[in-house]
Amino acid sequence: MGETLHIIGGGMAGSEAAWQAANMGVSVVIHEMRPKTGTFAHRTGHLAEMVCSNSFRSDDHERNAVGLLHWEMRQAGGLIIDTADSHRLPAGSALAVDRDPFAESVTARLLAHPLVSVTGDEVTGLPSSGHWIVATGPLTSPPLAAAIRAATGADALAFFDAIAPIVYAESVDMSVAWRQSRYDKGETEEERTAYVNCPLDRERYEAFLDALLAAETAAFHSGEESSAPDATPYFDGCLPIEVMAERGRDTLRFGPMKPVGLTNAHRPETKPYAVVQLRRDNALGTLYNIVGFQTKMKYGAQTDVLRMIPGLEAARFARLGGMHRNTFINSPTLLDGAMRLKARPNIRFAGQITGVEGYVESAAMGLLAGRMAAAEILGRGIPPPPPDTAMGALVTHITGGAEAKTFQPMNVNFGLFPPIDAKGGRRGRKDRYKAYTDRAKSAFSQWVAEQG
Repeated sequence: MGETLHIIGGGMAGSEAAWQAANMGVSVVIHEMRPKTGTFAHRTGHLAEMVCSNSFRSDDHERNAVGLLHWEMRQAGGLIIDTADSHRLPAGSALAVDRDPFAESVTARLLAHPLVSVTGDEVTGLPSSGHWIVATGPLTSPPLAAAIRAATGADALAFFDAIAPIVYAESVDMSVAWRQSRYDKGETEEERTAYVNCPLDRERYEAFLDALLAAETAAFHSGEESSAPDATPYFDGCLPIEVMAERGRDTLRFGPMKPVGLTNAHRPETKPYAVVQLRRDNALGTLYNIVGFQTKMKYGAQTDVLRMIPGLEAARFARLGGMHRNTFINSPTLLDGAMRLKARPNIRFAGQITGVEGYVESAAMGLLAGRMAAAEILGRGIPPPPPDTAMGALVTHITGGAEAKTFQPMNVNFGLFPPIDAKGGRRGRKDRYKAYTDRAKSAFSQWVAEQG
């Protein structure tokens, strides 16, 4: 048992950690409680199931921190990014995937690996011996969460995360909506027309906003209620649309409903006041998710409010939005530089439970945890990537770089990187971002090479 790596959770982080460790020659057991013990957000028992969006966000590895993280994962032989590439959907400059075939493929590849096995038992405590990675994600089961709190002596932090609705494509009125990626981004015509756009004039926008603000919202699931409802700790990167609307009447118009970079194909002379975008959610093109429209509205209210959007008056929904508790630990206080729990160094943490946000970031932390755990089992060490790489910046942030008192989930961004000497101010930011990625690629390539 001491030579086997046990991973609790088969999401993005757990799947990636298992792949990396197995490819280094270490036997791995993935403990995934689904489908025997389900959650309200998951639909299947597949590994790496995508619960919220189907997007891995920007794939621009030259001027975007997320795209750079994609690049680094490809260099490190990442399972998640390689499978995403194989199930890619047109999404402009973003990497979006057909979510069900993606999860099925990740599951099949892991089950086919001779050093990987999967068990359906639920782990409810933190083992005192053996090599373990906890990668249970935002929906960590209550018994395991309680065990983590008992082991750390600290309360797990929590915020509330939301899911966006998915629309049947055939129910969208294309005499009103049109296909276009923002700023016509993409190398092919399919990518340049990857999004469906629904325009609103000022009157329709104001009416939509009034209905949204008046809509009844759903109660939290059992055990998820905030002790201070007026101070619910939402994650700013995934706010419900009604919460954004409460912050000001133009917040949505400068956020997920911004009209910039788009020209109405039906009325090119008229600039939309606001635009709702839909992104393809499966390879068949039969499903589209409403971009940035995470919501906690009750189901009846959702359909009424969303059908006020031009082009969606007759929309039918394959899935309506929802809200769930998202739990994470105070990693800067609890984890060492090798992602081990200081109080129990036989246990590592990876993925969203460490306080990174997003599929890509979660998988990247799984990649590092898997490699570090395998190296330890094999009797050698692996240092974390340099902090001027995307992975290095993230792991540095969660293991000590962040302020523990104000720690909350973080997406990868250039603000986490050591500063670079590049002139030009705001106008020169594209060159500055390119300098960040050039420096990171050189450092990451060397880090990978040093591991043989």
